[in-house]
Amino acid sequence: MSVSFAAKQSPSWALTEENRLFLEAWRTIDRAYVDKTFNGQNWFRYRENALRNEPMNTREETYMAIRKMVASLNDPFTRFLEPEKLKSLRSGTQSSLTGVGLSIGYPTRLDGSTGVVVISAAPGGPASRAGILPGDVILAIDDASTENMSIYDAAELLQGPDGSSVDLTIRSGNETKRVVLKRERLTLNPVKAKFCEIPGLAKDAARVGYIKLVSFTQNASDAVKEAIETLRNDGVNSFVLDLRDNSGGLFPEGIETAKIWLKEGVIVYICDSRGVRDIYDADGSKAVAPAEPLAVLSPRCGHYRVEDLPQRKRNQVNKGTASASEILAGALKDNKRAVLFGEPTYGKGKIQSVFELSDGSGLAVTVARYETPAHIDINKVSCCFVGIIPDHPLPASFPKDENEFCACVQDPSSACYISRGKLFSR
Repeated sequence: MSVSFAAKQSPSWALTEENRLFLEAWRTIDRAYVDKTFNGQNWFRYRENALRNEPMNTREETYMAIRKMVASLNDPFTRFLEPEKLKSLRSGTQSSLTGVGLSIGYPTRLDGSTGVVVISAAPGGPASRAGILPGDVILAIDDASTENMSIYDAAELLQGPDGSSVDLTIRSGNETKRVVLKRERLTLNPVKAKFCEIPGLAKDAARVGYIKLVSFTQNASDAVKEAIETLRNDGVNSFVLDLRDNSGGLFPEGIETAKIWLKEGVIVYICDSRGVRDIYDADGSKAVAPAEPLAVLSPRCGHYRVEDLPQRKRNQVNKGTASASEILAGALKDNKRAVLFGEPTYGKGKIQSVFELSDGSGLAVTVARYETPAHIDINKVSCCFVGIIPDHPLPASFPKDENEFCACVQDPSSACYISRGKLFSR
């Protein structure tokens, strides 16, 4: 007796080049997406229905079908990227780009704001020089309303040729104003450093090094190492790492920066729908400063970058961080390597990876979530718990300028004063 099986071909008709591109996108999501229920839908049936019913005669029609498929997941951070948008996204993690120096995100839904919110303005950039501040809302870009605009489209409009201008309508507090900015090629130096000598202390405790890490670009961890060595040459023997208003960036740079400070220990757990999928840890081989006293000025709640979740506002919000800095803050806190000052972080704990398709377009896909070494899922938000909980609050008057930091550890009469003893004690 012989038994034969007919393999079901799906679909049964000949595939066009456009069909194949759609299927490539479908397979990418099928393999990588964190939610294997695909928002409660039959993912295979979606593929069959789309191939039968969606027009895919031109590249734009195929792109529209892919966008519609991605939208069915109801995940604003899994998205389709046309070739130019993929290129633009990648340029944002390089050491330079042309624009006005803004990181943006969604406004909070709790106060009814629409448009896009400013997370941070790059120090010395066109936006910063014009007085645009974190928390300001961009209502229009070149007369195009941002009310229903995605932050990805807004980010694209803010970039442009070096020397060109962009007209922004900004709401800052109760004031609405128009600001014309000239785009520049911005060099993204992710680190600023300074040392402060504290009077009246013994020599071995007198100098504190301040390192402000503003973004996780591709050279961030190397820049932190360089700052540590420079400060050591200046006699520094304790450090303050400032992550406030960090605009986020590359996940691997967050991991590498954590390794600088840790002799050993888990940095982060990567989890999917089946539990822990991967573990990133430190073994000491890349440790540069694993022992000196360390304080971290942690990101507060409500922080966003283009890749981050819609903003959720709480009291005394500092509007500027992303998941890479939360990974770093969580690793240093849970491993008891650092004392954290600040407000609870937002809790953006989802991770996206970018996949390039064969025609140069791409997909940003939510592939996992992360947990801190203490297995805190910082993506879960409740009324009384948000993200990473600091050890101490930070004075509201504490400056963000490295040139003003020293007064806060030197002058007991200063409103932002923190003694060296408190700075490094839980």
